[in-house]
Amino acid sequence: MNFTEIALEIDGPIATITLDREAKLNAFTTRMMHELIAAFDITDADDNVRAVIVTGRGRAFCAGADLSAGAATFDYEKLGDGKRAGPVRDDGSIDYSHDDVRDGGGRLTMRIFKSLKPVIAAVNGPAVGIGVTMQLAMDVRMASDKARFGFVFARRGIVPEAGSSWFLSKLVGLPQALEWCMTGRVFGADEALAGKLVRSVHTAEDLLPAARALALEIAENTAPVSVALTRQMLWRMAGAESPWDAHRLDSRAIYARGRAGDAKEGVVSFLEKRAPVYPDKVSSDMPDFFPWWEEDRYY
Repeated sequence: MNFTEIALEIDGPIATITLDREAKLNAFTTRMMHELIAAFDITDADDNVRAVIVTGRGRAFCAGADLSAGAATFDYEKLGDGKRAGPVRDDGSIDYSHDDVRDGGGRLTMRIFKSLKPVIAAVNGPAVGIGVTMQLAMDVRMASDKARFGFVFARRGIVPEAGSSWFLSKLVGLPQALEWCMTGRVFGADEALAGKLVRSVHTAEDLLPAARALALEIAENTAPVSVALTRQMLWRMAGAESPWDAHRLDSRAIYARGRAGDAKEGVVSFLEKRAPVYPDKVSSDMPDFFPWWEEDRYY
């Protein structure tokens, strides 16, 4: 895909995805959604990429949905030259199971959720609406002291999207999630840090170097297949009914990994006091039970 609304740069083991509509404060569009999904397809397929950083061009991370359609911005039926969208039946009722009902932010976060590489958000400026909910499927959020956040949906007459009703409370707790979403207020980086939405706050100049340092810590010290498995294990077990579900999964994973070349290299390199050189690749050496979850009906 020819990227026009994002930029993708791969430098050694780190891929940096930059939201790139600076004049529009990186407002989210359908085109941007497709480009971001394509970028994560590229980073997953590249064994040299060990971590992904997502940031914004200029003074904003993402100002939310592009509102250039005015009152019809969130009315899917009226978009597309006023033609009825696929979910609307002839009698005017709605087929909510239709694929066109899916929100674009959710399409993106579900792709990020499936990522085989760790994802770090470097939030350089304002991040509201989809600008903040897209971050929730990322693994670490680091913010500039100039960043501002807002779950502003109730102030626009809509509701939280992009899977945020699942992600947000798991990250910050239900009371904090409810307060931010029900007030719809915009808040600063200090409140985001206190509420555990972000890991750390940095000056604007230090943000990307700090994100890159964390990405390099992962890239230089860990086995890529182990990280890919660990990411999916922790996310998917977040909703498990019982620790027995985790025990069954852990047992499969530790058995499979224990037989692999990475485990041998991990132990020997530690005993020999040298940097590890892990032989296994995400593209070819994931265990035979992966993916263990039932196939998502959308993918």
